[in-house]
Amino acid sequence: MLGEYRITGRRASDIAASVEAGVGSGALAPGALLPPMRELAGLLGVNPNTVAAAYRTLRERGVIETDGRRGSRVRGRPASAPRDELRVAVPPGARDVASGNPDVRLLPSLEDALAGAARRYAQAPTLYGDDPVVPELERLARADFDADGVPAGPVGVTSGALDGIERVLAAHLRPGDAVAIEDPGWGSVLDLAAALGLRVVPVAVDDDGPVVSAVERVLAEGARALLVTARAQNPTGAAVSAERAAELRGVLARYPEVLVVDDDHGHAIVDLPLHSLGGVTRHWALVRSTAKAYGPDLRLAVLTGDAVTLDRVRGRQRLGPGWVSRLLQYAVVELWTSDAVDRAAVARSYAERRDALVAALREQGVQAHGRSGMNVWVPVADETGAVTRLLAAGWAVAPGSRFRVESGPGVRITVSAVRPGEVPGLAAAVAASVRRTPGGRFD
Repeated sequence: MLGEYRITGRRASDIAASVEAGVGSGALAPGALLPPMRELAGLLGVNPNTVAAAYRTLRERGVIETDGRRGSRVRGRPASAPRDELRVAVPPGARDVASGNPDVRLLPSLEDALAGAARRYAQAPTLYGDDPVVPELERLARADFDADGVPAGPVGVTSGALDGIERVLAAHLRPGDAVAIEDPGWGSVLDLAAALGLRVVPVAVDDDGPVVSAVERVLAEGARALLVTARAQNPTGAAVSAERAAELRGVLARYPEVLVVDDDHGHAIVDLPLHSLGGVTRHWALVRSTAKAYGPDLRLAVLTGDAVTLDRVRGRQRLGPGWVSRLLQYAVVELWTSDAVDRAAVARSYAERRDALVAALREQGVQAHGRSGMNVWVPVADETGAVTRLLAAGWAVAPGSRFRVESGPGVRITVSAVRPGEVPGLAAAVAASVRRTPGGRFD
């Protein structure tokens, strides 16, 4: 199992350090299977709970991964390596439905927007000391927030959603703090939390968002923050329903010190209403990216939240990059004011393909989830086998290990590159590669 390497230690921290030392020296290779907790506890003469705590620490640091009865193994990559790099190489002739990119045919041309931004800049070049947020962008963003029922608050601009989430977390949390994150959930957020030294506490998800009982449990256990994807959840397509939002707000009202972060990256590509959790607790933020609707290379997100949080975010930002380029901000203003994207048409295009795939899979007896956005999540019994068989059939899908902490295995299919006529063939290939997994949750 471990070859010549011997894990040592009496305390959880010492056991974890011993494993990390083995990984760092190369004595424990990627994929090495660790002893079952009770077995290691017997060898070390300690309580199994001590080994469980050590393994939990190692998971949170990204050193090992646990896959149910298959046990715990050394991760193939360290926590500093993005999960997005744990991707399947797409051979010539295979279709890429794994990357998670938007449909480039639905993205607007940036030519006019950038030309308009240059004209605005020529009239008033940005200088040190200028307001970091373009007033017109702030006004438009705030109007959109108001229309969606987001509580009042100042507006900030960051270099994409992940940058905004990182700045909000860093404004309130310290290494060792527990942060509740959806499981399965966005792999980049899971990696970010580990990189910040935060303790990831997984929260089960179903089609309507985070499961209430799971949220209630982790908050009672001391989670300092809760991250929720409002709609178009990656990878499951979940969207927080009105009923679920009301239940979650009721739970959060009992924990006023918990930081709540809403990720609304699905804005402008989803036709479901937003049900924000902001404003219930003392500190909160909602981050809204332009990537999915207007292009990932814009690297711009707007956020709002309580005054203290936004003041901390903007204050720390001034000490680093200073501000997000006003040229990019002007370009987004041009895109928004020119209606460069038909939001309803974009949402409809993704919904038609996503819903068709989910329906076709269910007709084949395969459970699938995808309530909103561009992704479909398919629970599977054997993740590696499903990915391999689908690749052989000409479809490269994303392995669920990129998105999971404790939830069951699955694969993510992004419909952006799928044309309506291809749905039956894709569904047949998936059905031939997986077997039905019962249950409505993803754990």
